[in-house]
Formats: sequence, structure tokens, C-alpha cells
Amino acid sequence: MAQSDKIRLMTKIARMYYTQGISQTEITERLNVHQSTVSRLLKRALESGIVRISVTAPGGVHADLEEAIESRFGLREAVVVDSVSNNEAQIVRDIGSAGASFMELAVRPDQVIGISSWSLSLLEMTNAMHPAKTGSGSKVVQILGGLGNPGAQIHATHLTQRLAHLIGGEAVLLPVPGVTSSAEAKEVLLQESYVRAATKHFEAMDLVLVGIGAVEPSRLLASSGNVFSSQELSQLRKQGAAGDLCLQFFDSEGVPVHTELSERVIGMSLQQIKKAKRVVALAGGKRKVEAIRGALRGQWIDVLITDSWTAKAIVNRA
Repeated sequence: MAQSDKIRLMTKIARMYYTQGISQTEITERLNVHQSTVSRLLKRALESGIVRISVTAPGGVHADLEEAIESRFGLREAVVVDSVSNNEAQIVRDIGSAGASFMELAVRPDQVIGISSWSLSLLEMTNAMHPAKTGSGSKVVQILGGLGNPGAQIHATHLTQRLAHLIGGEAVLLPVPGVTSSAEAKEVLLQESYVRAATKHFEAMDLVLVGIGAVEPSRLLASSGNVFSSQELSQLRKQGAAGDLCLQFFDSEGVPVHTELSERVIGMSLQQIKKAKRVVALAGGKRKVEAIRGALRGQWIDVLITDSWTAKAIVNRA
């Protein structure tokens, strides 16, 4: 076949397939050519520029930012939600709403799901979710001690129990402080049967949901009482701490910052978190940029759900 005839046939097949919506099987029948020929010519039409496919993202969709974060940090998935406000409370609500949509597809029956206790983003996520019962037979495990100031403690308990109710699973609470007074106190509490019932799940999680904390604690965490003193936080900064997952700190490169403070935390360790099949972090806002970058660079998380302003800041600094 002459080259001009090949180009004509390639163009005809491309128009039939892409413009008229005719299937490859029907093109094969109409033109009396082999289906492998149709497939090969469609591929060549793309390679030669006869066919050019463009995807135009509608307003409020940030596919370019998602792809930039995924490629630069080796992330499994980034979800960037449009946020029309610089207000931190609104950003948290927007991220929580995106997290709720993500969970509709992420939850499966008979999973072990870990959820951190003191994250406003996770709290907003559960508030935005609708009952779906897609996680029947699943266990929702509190992965950071949920006892604290009574006024704030109700949020930690509500977070775990509500998620379990929404997906049709069973809540497994960790009814101890997230931060103990000493390493010795922690060891005593770890021997309690109800604590062992929760922590036994830490080594084998299907899905872990976390917030990413800055060194300066959030309003919810501070009100819970599960915080370190100002002197201890100052020492963490001097050692390069940039953020934390479940009060386990890392620096701007994602390298763990080991101090005696870690020995007072009852919750999943960074290594236990990393063992989970999928780790999903909800975080955003100016205060969290360095912490989020540290978590990404350390590859402690698999999925990041954040806002567009934060995503731009992360990409630009990278």
C-alpha cells in the first residue's frame, strides 16, 4: 500500500473511532481489515500527531498539581481540593469533605482501619461522610491514645466510633493518654488487656488515616492535654523537627527525630505506620507546609489529601 493510502486509511479509522464513536470491532467489519491493523493504525495516529488528545480540567479541579506532587515525591495518589478561602478552619472543612469522598471508594469489607485521635481534618471527614456500610466486618482502631481533657476527649472517641458506625464496622478504642508522664507509666499502661486489644492491630493495618501535625500543636490537640511542654517543643525544634504523625516527629527531610519524648507516646510508631498497606494523610494550611513536605520526603504516607494553596506551596518549594 502506498504511503498516501496508509495515511488516508489511518485518518479514516481515527475519525471513525474518535469522532464518530465507532468501536474497533465495527470498524473492522465495515472496512474489512484485521482488528490488529485497526489498533496499530490508531496507535500510529496518536504517535504521528494526526490525533491529539487533550483533557481540559474544569474550574476547581487541580489535576496538574496532583500529578506534580505524585511524580516529585513518588506518591501513590494526591487529592487536591479547591479552597476559596485562606481561613484555616475553612481549609480543614474542605479537606475533610474531600476525605469523605475518598473514603467512599477506599473502604472494603473486613479491613483493619487505623485512625488517629486528635486531627481536626479527620473529624471534619467523619462529619461529612454518609452511612454506606461498605466496611462490614471491619475494625476501626484508634491508633493514638484517646484519653485527655474531658472537653476534648469526646472528639477523639466520637471520631473512631462514628467512622465505625458509618462503614458498618466495629470500633476498637485505645482508652489511654496519647502522652504519658513518663516512659515507665507508658510501660505499665501497655500491659492492660484493653490496651493490648487495640495495639495488637498496629502491625497489620489495611488502611491508616492520619493528620500531619506541625511542631506547634493544633487547637484540638492542645485542648486535649496530650502535648509536650513549651521547653520540650523548643528542644524538638532545635533537633530539627518539622512535623509528626501520631506524635512521632521527623525533620524536613522526613528523617525521624529520636528523643526520649517518643518513649512517652502511646500510639503507632512511624515504622508501624509505614507497614500499613495504605496510609492516607489529610492536612493543609500555611502552618503545615513544612510538616507535609517532611512526611512526603520521608515517604511515610501513600496518599495526601490537601488544599490547592498548600499543594502549590509544596510544589514550589520542592
